[in-house]
Amino acid sequence: MTKAICIALLFSLTTLSWAERKIAVFVGLCDNATQSIAKVGAKIGDGNKPDDNLYWGCSDGLKSYFKRSDKWKLEKRETKTGDERILERLTFRHTTKNATLTAEAWRGSDLHDCLAAFEAATVSGKHDLTAFIGHNALMDGELALPTTKPHKETDAIILCCMSQRFFEKRMAKIGAIPVLLTSQLMYPGSFLLHDALEKWLKDGSRKELREAAAAAYARNQKIKLSAARGVFAELD
Repeated sequence: MTKAICIALLFSLTTLSWAERKIAVFVGLCDNATQSIAKVGAKIGDGNKPDDNLYWGCSDGLKSYFKRSDKWKLEKRETKTGDERILERLTFRHTTKNATLTAEAWRGSDLHDCLAAFEAATVSGKHDLTAFIGHNALMDGELALPTTKPHKETDAIILCCMSQRFFEKRMAKIGAIPVLLTSQLMYPGSFLLHDALEKWLKDGSRKELREAAAAAYARNQKIKLSAARGVFAELD
């Protein structure tokens, strides 16, 4: 191998190692009125009010949890998103890794549109990882798969009840790589995404992401780690 080729290869590897990782998160707000969920308190179950919502503004909601994190710094907040279905958009930057996370709070009554946007983003080739958080909309009705061919393989995290059963085959059809799915009814607090992402940003295995999510779930729900592991699908 010539010196010129070695230099070019080293430059290429260095560029890849410093490339910004882009994460897109789609949060379907909890909504007592339109979703087939076990009813929660009226305040946290209003899908039109993100600030108080179970999956966004509450202590374990994405906005609150990531704003408290010492791993992520809020860079931008948008309440006028140009889409009446998206009530708020936040952009975070990781404090030690070259990564940004954009999260959208979707109106609870537009849950199917939120899920469709998640899958469209997954095939777009614009992100390294996409995530969906909320109620499993496929329990309430069918949703057409994206017609666009995937631009690249994208990692995906789906935090809703029994996501492996409903989404694993869908992800395969759209060229996505599921790195964290669930196997039981569960509570999709954003502490799960937060801790799993720390492993993902270190190029951890799917087993390591599952273990991180299980440990976070055990702490939050005050259950044994062995029981928490059962909530998440074994993908390796």
